[in-house]
Formats: sequence, structure tokens, C-alpha cells
Amino acid sequence: MGQRIKIKALLESDATNIDVTVKGWVRTFRNNQFIALNDGSTNNNVQIVVDFENTDAALLKRITTGAALSVTGTVVPSLGKGQKIDIKAKEIEILGDSDPEKYPLQPKKHSLEFLREIAHLRFRTNTFGAVFRVRNSLSFAVHQFFQERGFVYLHTPVITASDAEGAGEAFKVTNLDLDNLPRTDSGEIDYKQDFFGKATNLTVSGQLEGELGAMALSDIYTFGPTFRAENSNTTRHLAEFWMIEPEMAFYDLDDNMDLAEALLKYVIKYALDKNREDIEFLSQRLQEEDKQKPQNERSEMTLLEKLEFCLENDFVRLTYTEAIDILKDSTPNKKKKFQYLVEGWGTDLQSEHERYLVEKHFKKPVILTDYPKEIKAFYMRQNEPDANGRETVRAMDILFPGIGEIVGGSQREERLDRLEKRMDEMGIPKEELWWYLDTRRFGACPHAGFGLGFERLVLFVTGMGNIRDVIPFPRFPKNAEF
Repeated sequence: MGQRIKIKALLESDATNIDVTVKGWVRTFRNNQFIALNDGSTNNNVQIVVDFENTDAALLKRITTGAALSVTGTVVPSLGKGQKIDIKAKEIEILGDSDPEKYPLQPKKHSLEFLREIAHLRFRTNTFGAVFRVRNSLSFAVHQFFQERGFVYLHTPVITASDAEGAGEAFKVTNLDLDNLPRTDSGEIDYKQDFFGKATNLTVSGQLEGELGAMALSDIYTFGPTFRAENSNTTRHLAEFWMIEPEMAFYDLDDNMDLAEALLKYVIKYALDKNREDIEFLSQRLQEEDKQKPQNERSEMTLLEKLEFCLENDFVRLTYTEAIDILKDSTPNKKKKFQYLVEGWGTDLQSEHERYLVEKHFKKPVILTDYPKEIKAFYMRQNEPDANGRETVRAMDILFPGIGEIVGGSQREERLDRLEKRMDEMGIPKEELWWYLDTRRFGACPHAGFGLGFERLVLFVTGMGNIRDVIPFPRFPKNAEF
């Protein structure tokens, strides 16, 4: 009995004339002689050569696309093209049959939409095998990056009574009987009778709780699921997604930008080193897809070039005010080519503006800072008004080619009076966030943090076009399948 080995390890080793056992699923079986077997460790299959004249015909019949096999045999140099080695089968065991008439994954090209409908089987395709191996590496690299820098990994709550962003689009959590809701005298739902004794929801961000950790442990990060009940069906939105949110005590905005740039470069480089083969496959796939598009919609860079572009360039840093001046004077704005014209200061930048700055103007990743106070969250540190009396906050967004914003963060407002005044202006109840304000009462210090939507990062690194294709089981309006 040969020792079991993963197909990736076998193909990378040069050993021949040894006995091994491989286990996996049949991709194809041709001429009753050649099985292409895959176990998900790589997109490459190993070829099993069957001595069909001396193999039971009933067994051969059961070797069908999708069937699970255990094969023991001798590794020999391959006589065929396209592979270095074959396994000459001595023993084939069928671990699980697959009815070829009913198996939805035939050896042909399937649309991504179709594969979303069979998300329980799409992992077996080359595209999704590559995507989820890359996702795994990026996930590991995120932890490694922070752990190497002495950060503490903190689990912030999934169920919370606060809405960090003031987004108001949260999923409610309750164990009340929905057919018989308890009411107060004024007719409102009586949450005092609910499980937690108050209205609660699934978290939209771990940031506020993360700040509490940073006020004692100095540097923390969260990496967990977050939820938005936004009725949005775009290629960029999910109802359940993962967020990486570090919070650092004694950091200012510059330190924050340095850390975010270092993190992005680190994880992209890790994926390129670890999953080169998968990324090359995805890059190739993207080029094929691009050929179907009209010339003006094609990417200027291949996926590999885009990733190298982010590693090789220092990110350009400029203020929102400087960006507005560039955009206002830009050709697409003057010729009314932008869908949303940039009228002037105070405009909320759209993805087309962000991409223009990165891809056309600077040709480098861009970090935009110091946004108008009015378009940003209450917890961002306020700058002194400029010469024109314009009020800005110490925010920063990192913009990438093809995707626009990938990271959003800020230096946090540590001055209690400023924070309370801003909360009043925005109608945020202070009594509900008493614990957040307490950290400004007892040993406040400058601190900063940012959020990186993990699926957006995976989308960027894999070159996939739809965020539903980079999370194993996507949750979006009218869909919670699997």
C-alpha cells in the first residue's frame, strides 16, 4: 500500500518508481484507460493509467465524471504531452459513485451565474478551486501580518445593540414570537420582553468595540463577519461579508496610512508567492473574458500586472481638496464624460472618479485624506477649519485600480467635547454609547484604525467580476441558499 499523497505535492516532487495512493474526484475518463483525477490541492490533475484489459468491466463502468476514487499505483514518467508523470494503477477503489446523467458539472465551460445556483458543487471547478485557495492564503496572510507586529486578535460581538456606521440597515436579532409581538401601552414593540431586554441587531462593524480593546492592549485587530441589510443587488454588495478592522492606540493618520499600505502589499505578495499558479490561471481566464468585450471596456492591465502595480508603487497621498481640483479640471469632467459630474468641493466621490485618479491621472494606487466633515462618520477626528472656513476630518480611503475604494479609515476623535458635539449634530444618542464616550474620559489618547472588506480584497486579487463569486456561500437579497 503506497503512502497517501496530495496531488499538488506529488506533481511538485520529481520522484518516480515509487508506490503512492492518491484520492480525489474524476474529472474525465477517456478510452477506458486514462483517468484525470483531482483532489482540490491544485488545478492540475494527475493522470491515472488503467490496465483496462485486466480490470473488472463493472468497475470501469463506475469510473465516471464526479466519482470519488482511491488509487494506489506506481509513479512513472509520462509518455503523454502536458504532464511529467502518470500513476500506473495497481488498485482502484470507488469511494463514491456519481451518476453521469445527473451530475451538473460536465467537462465543458459553465457560466458563473449557473455555478452560483450550484454553489455546493462549484468548488470542484478550476475557477473556484483557484479562487478559494487564494482566499485561504489571503486570510492566513492577514493574521500573519498582524501577529508579526505584536497585534492582539480580538473577537468583537456579532450581536450588538449599537449601529456603528449610523447606517440603519441592520438585521434585527430577536426571539420574540413574531405572530404575537408584545406591545407597550403606546403600541410600540416591547423589547424589554426580548431575549436581551433591548433591541439588538447583527453587527455592521466591530470598530467601536475594537477601539475599547486598543485603549488597553494598544494594537488590536478584528477579522470577522459583518452584516448589512441593504437591499442592494450590485456586483459589489453582500448581506454577509468579512471585515478586517485594526485599531491602534498612539497612532495618527500618517501611521494609519503606513500600516494599511504595508498590509495590502504584504498580503498581495503572500498570495502571489504562495498561489502563483492559481493567479496565473485566473489572469488567463480574465484575458479570455476581456476578448469578448468592446475595446473601450477592456482592462489596460492583466491581473498579474495589476497586482505587481500595487507592490511596485508607493501609494500617492493627497487631500480630498487636491483631488477635487484635479477632477474638476479633468478632460472627462469638462467633456461631461463622467456619469456624475464633479461640481466642486463637497461632492461625494463616486467609483468612476476614484478610478480616474488611480488609473489615468497618477497611474498608482492613491490614498485620499481629509474629507469634508459632512460626508463622513461621527467618530472621525476633526481638523481645524481651512482658510475658506471649510471643515474636514482626518479620514483616509485607499483607492485601487479597477475597484475604487478598498480601505476606509481615520484617526479617531479622542476629544470628548468635540465628539459629543458631533454626536448631537448628527442625532446619535449619547446615552446608548456611554461606554464609547468613557474611553475619552479615562486616559484618552490619539488613536486610529481602518476597515478592509475582505471580499473586496479577494475580488481584487482574483480578478473576479462579482463579489458573489469570492465567498463560498453568498448572502444577498432573496438568497440564503445552502
